[in-house]
Amino acid sequence: MDNQRLILLMVFCFSAFMLWEAWQKHEHPDLFTRATATSVSTASSATVPTLSSIQAATDGVPITTATVGNVPKAVVKTDLFIADISAQGGDLIRLELTKHHATNQHDKNFVLFDNGEKHIYQGQSGLIGEGLPNHKSLWQLVPGNYELKDGQDSFTLQLQAKGAGGIRVIKTYTFHRGSYLIDVDHEIINQGLTPVTPSVYFQITRDGKPPESASSGMMGMGATTFTGPAIYTEQDKYQKINFSDIEKGKDKHATKSDNGWVALVQHYFVSAWLPRDKLEREFFTRKVSDNLYSAGVILPVPTIAAGGSTQLSVPLYAGPQEQDKLKNIAPGFSLVVDYGWLTVIAAPIFWVLEAIHRAVNNWGWSIILLTVMIKMIFFPLSAASYKSMAKMRLVTPKMAKLKETYGDDKMRLNQEMMELYKKEKINPLGGCLPILVQIPVFISLYWVLLGAVEMRNAPWLGWITDLSVKDPYYVLPLIMGATMLIQTKLNPTPPDPMQAKIMMIMPIVFTGMFLFFPSGLVLYWVVNNMLSIAQQWQITRMIEGGGKKAA
Repeated sequence: MDNQRLILLMVFCFSAFMLWEAWQKHEHPDLFTRATATSVSTASSATVPTLSSIQAATDGVPITTATVGNVPKAVVKTDLFIADISAQGGDLIRLELTKHHATNQHDKNFVLFDNGEKHIYQGQSGLIGEGLPNHKSLWQLVPGNYELKDGQDSFTLQLQAKGAGGIRVIKTYTFHRGSYLIDVDHEIINQGLTPVTPSVYFQITRDGKPPESASSGMMGMGATTFTGPAIYTEQDKYQKINFSDIEKGKDKHATKSDNGWVALVQHYFVSAWLPRDKLEREFFTRKVSDNLYSAGVILPVPTIAAGGSTQLSVPLYAGPQEQDKLKNIAPGFSLVVDYGWLTVIAAPIFWVLEAIHRAVNNWGWSIILLTVMIKMIFFPLSAASYKSMAKMRLVTPKMAKLKETYGDDKMRLNQEMMELYKKEKINPLGGCLPILVQIPVFISLYWVLLGAVEMRNAPWLGWITDLSVKDPYYVLPLIMGATMLIQTKLNPTPPDPMQAKIMMIMPIVFTGMFLFFPSGLVLYWVVNNMLSIAQQWQITRMIEGGGKKAA
């Protein structure tokens, strides 16, 4: 029976080790993932998608000799963004989020869309059809710096381009105060002599390199921090597409629907084209060039008569995965927050954690209060387990005597031990229950702290300025190791000397692993251990006091 307890403890150790390995990959993605650098000029050569259901669509895109680096651009500054819009394609080529610090650089803003500084990551749109303006065309814009001024609720920037057959397109970006949604409007004017039936595509083009804060290949207990495209429809629900599957031509996902959106998901942040209404649409993913991929949606436009015009507007979300806001933006959009395979537990944990945070306005204290709540919920189970462990401590001398008497006869020894457990009314597996209960909660909270952008740069007190990263001075891991050592002393000593040594080594091993875990997770474990010690000490004192009186 002691072997059973040891096996369960080893299962927990294995879980913690796998999470430690995952955190190492999260902290040092370059050691685990190799990515090929892609030049800026490659991004400008991304192919325009064709809609299979529209026979008139072709890839006949005019080739321009201009490059991204020497064409005019407009820089728009709002309360949330610094956005660069290029005349090359009229694309959103750089997007700086002014309310979020760069990874490991608090003096700089986080850059989501990037024009080659660290990544190729751009929002592109245009028309499908021979000679029609697209993301390779040169658009007319008035270059310069623009700013959303005090008192303004929104700001618009217009670009224009002319195409074959008398087609003129006006592309309008509308930025809103306090919103990460950017409206991208295409007004198509037919100044020709014949009707036209174009389609408009909206795509996100990105390299396959993982973001600096995470690795797309990060594994731990079968869970991943995902980087790549995602498509959602009411029929097929949320589908993630790996870059590697696109590379191999194995990218299977929804293609046609009258609803849904397409996104590019990465750790903490997301960008997505979110077509409104029940319009026919076709989704696509494709490899553009070496380590460069596009994911997008194509919307057909009704036939525009000669001298007529039409408008099509599709919002672009580009910002943090703030869960309380995502669910109100589009159906299923909150699914971009990646909690791994324990979402069924992690999602309610975050919901409770967020409710506590609204009351205390500090994520560290919220974690502490959540820990107390979890401990209270499992109090009866823990109490029964600690009672069993306390009784095991009382019979340890008798077990040692049995081993001394029947040490050479394993079968007889097990029989006598079973009789002893039965006589003393002890469940030998009772001490394992707290471990079994805590494993899923432990892993779920790990993913909550890893996946929730709300934890990013969230301080607790003193030296803990970011609960999503490791303790810079390793104070919490050392306290955690000390609490584990105290718990080991409170537990019954295994009769097998080898098991006893393993039990004593565990606090050291765990301390080493927890050095690299998010400080928020370690805080949870420290508080949980302290509460467990208090509960276990009180129950052990009562049981042992009663045993001594009975003796």
